[in-house]
Amino acid sequence: MSTTDARWGTGANAEAIQAWDGPLYDRFVRFRHIVTAGLGAHGDAALRLVRPQDGQRVLDIGCGFGDTTQQIAALVGPEGEAVGVDAAERFIETATAEAADAGVANTRFFVADVQTDPLGGPYDMAFSRMGTMFFISPVAALRNVCKSLVPGGRLVSVVWRRREDNQWLYRAQEIVEGIVQKPEEYDEPTCGPGPFSMANADTMSDILTHAGFTDISLTRCDLDIMGGTNMDEALDLVMSIGPAGEILRLQGERAAHLIPQVEAALREGMADFVRDDGQLWAPASTWIVTASRPMT
Repeated sequence: MSTTDARWGTGANAEAIQAWDGPLYDRFVRFRHIVTAGLGAHGDAALRLVRPQDGQRVLDIGCGFGDTTQQIAALVGPEGEAVGVDAAERFIETATAEAADAGVANTRFFVADVQTDPLGGPYDMAFSRMGTMFFISPVAALRNVCKSLVPGGRLVSVVWRRREDNQWLYRAQEIVEGIVQKPEEYDEPTCGPGPFSMANADTMSDILTHAGFTDISLTRCDLDIMGGTNMDEALDLVMSIGPAGEILRLQGERAAHLIPQVEAALREGMADFVRDDGQLWAPASTWIVTASRPMT
């Protein structure tokens, strides 16, 4: 799609930024209570593995609502600072307002395309919870992050592992793709390369190496994620966000007549995720990626 006249600019990531600042923002607000809690567990594991230290300045990449930025701010203490960056202006507006309402003084937020824009710094650490998978050129983006760190500064990034190990998203994708195909032409913006673009360990290591990082390590983290407080909510979520939701969003009204069939297939295909209390929980798997900027 053309982005020439879009408010999101004409850069390589303009279409993805438009998606995150537009329809995806609205959908993430709607399902925030599920998504933030699920992603939060994997982010918490990363912050336990590499804990920000008192007094450090930490960049939170793709900070979204800023909940992780506030969490980091508490870890670095009043002498430190947590700086959240996101390409979507509406996420930054929400993050800024919520941090102010919470009285978290040692946070700061700004809008930027991490691939191309100045990031400030220097930072002692860069953190990202699912915020690095959507760049058209991840090497350029992570090279920009590397340059923003102090020599020896650490990167800690949580990214999804392979689709097959993330059944809360992948099973829904398989079911929907069996009924509705992603259109070749569409008017809606897409979110970029997609959530599983860094799932392969070798690919992730190569990206970081070419971006200038050393001491690269990937630690597997397996934690189930709640997909909904009940089946209806779970179906609503997977039909709104994630790979399955992306297909349906891009098809729009062209797939309206297939929605009852999709809902029925999803209800049957995801039934084994339902627990005794009615909530849906499914396997989720991430890499906790760590790397360092060289000392020289």
